[in-house]
Amino acid sequence: MLLSVVSGVDRAVFARLAAVRPLVDPILPGLSRAGDHGLLWWGTAVLLGVSRGRRRRAAFRGVLALGLASATANGPAKVVFRRGRPDQNGVPLRRRLRRDLTTFSFPSGHAASAAAFATAVAMDAPVTAIPVGILASAVAFSRVYVGVHYPSDVLAGIAIGVTAALATTKVMPRRPYTPVRARPAPPSVPALPDGAGLVVVVNEQAGGGHNHDILAVIGAFLPQAEILRAGADSELRQALLEAARRARVLGAVGGDGTAAEAAQVALDHGLPLALFPGGTLNHFATDLGLGSAEATARAVRSGTAVSVDVGRIDGVRPAGSRFGHIYLNTVSIGSYPDMVAIREKLEARMGKWPAMACALVSVLRREPAVQVEINGRQRRLWLVFVGNGIYRPDGFAPTYRERLDEGLLDLRLVDGKSPFARTRLAGAILTGSLGRSRVYEQASVKQVRLLSRQGPLPFAHDGEVGTEIVHLTITTNAVRLMIYREEDPGPAVAVRRRSGSAAG
Repeated sequence: MLLSVVSGVDRAVFARLAAVRPLVDPILPGLSRAGDHGLLWWGTAVLLGVSRGRRRRAAFRGVLALGLASATANGPAKVVFRRGRPDQNGVPLRRRLRRDLTTFSFPSGHAASAAAFATAVAMDAPVTAIPVGILASAVAFSRVYVGVHYPSDVLAGIAIGVTAALATTKVMPRRPYTPVRARPAPPSVPALPDGAGLVVVVNEQAGGGHNHDILAVIGAFLPQAEILRAGADSELRQALLEAARRARVLGAVGGDGTAAEAAQVALDHGLPLALFPGGTLNHFATDLGLGSAEATARAVRSGTAVSVDVGRIDGVRPAGSRFGHIYLNTVSIGSYPDMVAIREKLEARMGKWPAMACALVSVLRREPAVQVEINGRQRRLWLVFVGNGIYRPDGFAPTYRERLDEGLLDLRLVDGKSPFARTRLAGAILTGSLGRSRVYEQASVKQVRLLSRQGPLPFAHDGEVGTEIVHLTITTNAVRLMIYREEDPGPAVAVRRRSGSAAG
């Protein structure tokens, strides 16, 4: 009974649309053809992928959802329902497609692909999703308009597409774009209305060297700021030390590696840090809510800042530093640095989780497990990860932090002793069940003491592969980093606003 009612409504709506005057010919037929094989969405993904930040992540999620929806709608769903195409006799010739379709009608693969891509983009880049959603709606409607689908075919396709997009969160978790919680910075952090007293070091190799827009912002907002340039990695630390000797506030333009170097120098000299994100990925700046150079410049002018936890690695001490080696995001030990290196090469193009998965396959296929002692316990491990602060989500692809004021480390291990550990690990990742896997361990700790039982091991920090080590002690640093960030009206962000006359 229900099927006959749906079929009757389908035919009535289809006939009504076929009888209306042309709406936007030839645009709708053209859009319908552009959706063949998902080409329209692949092209849109390329346009989004060449940008940075949310749009790039949205592009990859869109492609992932597109593949899942297309495989479902054009494969088992059509075979199961086997519904014939509508009779096109009542459809004007100028609207019809140039070729006859021989596949089944239910559900609409075009509608599934359009809804999957648009929904996926909305999950990571809501503003960008508005034009994408309008385009997707037009493509879905066009399939009825050109006479190749009934309305229920399109509605079913949309349902499949939305479900496919939501399913991507199992392997590519969403991240909230809200700043981490942090403590108020001390009153000694100055406001610099015109930038006098700010010395900014520019890493000219960061982000491909395209920092002209950032320098223009600094010049417009903070005209009295002094600019120093570092043209090579070997020059960066020297430039930061030179800047620190004559600055009230140390500034840096670059990515995570630059931020870590600048944080080290800022802590050694008791200076606040103004970080202008200019790298490819900018994980630390993103967690802090520093989405642009303008945001940092406004915070420096008004004197709003926070005090955040930084990690400390004892056993590796930079020359002249009063502290151990500082890190801002993560430390990894053993074979994990190789995976980090591979991931960093791929992450800008495909997103963090897919890049991590590809790196995992490569490393686990050829790298042996390492013999180490962690917090006094002998272990054989494939992977060791230590985060500065507790990362979310739980599982294999830690992506963001909610707080940097807890004084905790995020320790994640993959056991290399269990039978078929690599196979079980891969299966758990693909099924989204890593948190329940026996080969995976995760804990929040105050300290990690690591001793290699097989000689020097490579380690990486903040995406940079460091020297080889035999023993490390990783903690949070007793002295917190003071860093400028705009005041947030929400209660989760603790900041202070100071006048321009505050002492430096």
